Amino acid sequence: MISQRGPKNRVDPTRPYAFLREQERSENGAIVDVSTIFLTNRECPWHCVMCDLWKNTIDTTVPRGAIPKQIDFALSQLPAASQIKLYNSGSFFDRAAIPPDDWPEIAERLHAFDRVIVESHPSLIGPQILQFRELLRGKLEVAMGLETADPETLARLNKGITVEDFANAAEFLREHDIALRTFLLIKPPFQTDEEVAKWSRHSVEFSFNCGSTVISLIPTRLGNGALDVLAREGRFTPPKLSLIEECFDEALGLKKGRVFVDLWDLEQFSDCSDCFRRRKSRLKEMNLGQEILPRVDCTRCADRH
Repeated sequence: MISQRGPKNRVDPTRPYAFLREQERSENGAIVDVSTIFLTNRECPWHCVMCDLWKNTIDTTVPRGAIPKQIDFALSQLPAASQIKLYNSGSFFDRAAIPPDDWPEIAERLHAFDRVIVESHPSLIGPQILQFRELLRGKLEVAMGLETADPETLARLNKGITVEDFANAAEFLREHDIALRTFLLIKPPFQTDEEVAKWSRHSVEFSFNCGSTVISLIPTRLGNGALDVLAREGRFTPPKLSLIEECFDEALGLKKGRVFVDLWDLEQFSDCSDCFRRRKSRLKEMNLGQEILPRVDCTRCADRH
């Protein structure tokens, strides 16, 4: 997988590689502002087949104090918000990515937020994260990538976990009153179009049964090297926008909790410029409203969705 990559982007260890303001439907149904910061740090050691987050990483652990500086820089540019996401192309609780010695300074910068969302590989969930939680004033939420509850596909993604491993990590979070957000892929490699909807629904149900408070559906994208090779070999094709809509509709229809679909670079999954903007707008409204809206009619591509 590593040999199929292109070059990494040049990043500065004292600056986050991106940051933005989002709006999201909260647990109590309110629409809240969220500051999302993409921290620059060491590459994740797992090298999952579908991952492209390595593009904005460095090869060594950032110096002590670099992460607080990155947070300071982003927050100085962003408007006030009630929640914050610290995403970092890997795991917040990877000691080689986020130095634990920086935790107190990081937590100090987060006192204004009533919810702090970080991401972590399930294998890093354990007693050490309770130390970070105790430093916070707001609620801690951990986002974990399950990707799929299909055990055969999960084993081929090189993620280094089983479905049971994810369930065990989720149980630890639930026992310690830490909220869980789950990332699931729409159409991971090695699944056929006929299998996707079934496994997507099962994965959503499994995640909610594990205690997830929110699920984020992420369409699987080309462009990381390994997936492009699989595509040339006929073992992966990106999902069509119609399949993304189907999986999102199914997930929301379960009425078991909040479900969001990732809209970043969504246009690459569409082959109709006539209806794309309306379809994207529908999905955005559904993210905020958590209600299934009528599908968009389009005479040009009516036979495709």
